[in-house]
Amino acid sequence: MEITGNLMNNRPFIVGNWKMHGTRAMLAEARAIDRAAERLIKVEVAIAPPFTLIHATRKEASLIGIGAQDCHPADGGAHTGDISAAMAKDAGAGFTIVGHSERRTNHAETNELVKEKANAVIEAGMNVIVCVGETESQRDSGDAESVITDMLTGSLPEGDIVPERLTVAYEPVWAIGTGRTPSPDDIGKMHRHIRGVLNQTYGEAGASIRILYGGSVKPENAGELLSADDVGGALVGGASLTAESFLGIIMAAVEIGGD
Repeated sequence: MEITGNLMNNRPFIVGNWKMHGTRAMLAEARAIDRAAERLIKVEVAIAPPFTLIHATRKEASLIGIGAQDCHPADGGAHTGDISAAMAKDAGAGFTIVGHSERRTNHAETNELVKEKANAVIEAGMNVIVCVGETESQRDSGDAESVITDMLTGSLPEGDIVPERLTVAYEPVWAIGTGRTPSPDDIGKMHRHIRGVLNQTYGEAGASIRILYGGSVKPENAGELLSADDVGGALVGGASLTAESFLGIIMAAVEIGGD
């Protein structure tokens, strides 16, 4: 199942980000997720394995979306160790994640760089997931919404076809991998704010862009988080590394929506 645009935005979109985890032994988990997805047509499922597994995962899992975790904004050149969007697509990726907080923090990626990467992904013919999220100190100081506005306006790609290829993921930095999660009310409030920015940026087309929540999503809390206002799915980290836990989140999405 290749992702070719947000053509079925009524379905929850559950994306697993494997981060720097995975050798060929984990292809068994991808196969198990893929087999289950055949029965769970009410939910759109995807995983983003490390670059080394994109091609192999695409061959093993034909019913789910396969993506890359990042890319370089240039088409090619003297960028040792980097991967272009075109290379990711050639390996079998149908989408690319850009702007994840771990990239922004650990690699000092700016909004401008994230935007360049997002534009490169669109230009390569893939879909893009743009991540945004505030730190704990920014939330505690009451600046969360203004921070997210700045991140979005600085990071979102440009062009007429962008809305149908764009997904936004809201991942509060303080909730990623910590076991802490904001309340459903807080999530809903931020997702409504993000929706307003998308509508302002893309006009009527902004209403069709899915907004995912990410940050310590687990089978135990997925139902509550996915029920929050304007949550169109989840970007899942550690809980996506095994089929058992990831399918628990997918099943929660089946029960919530997708009718």
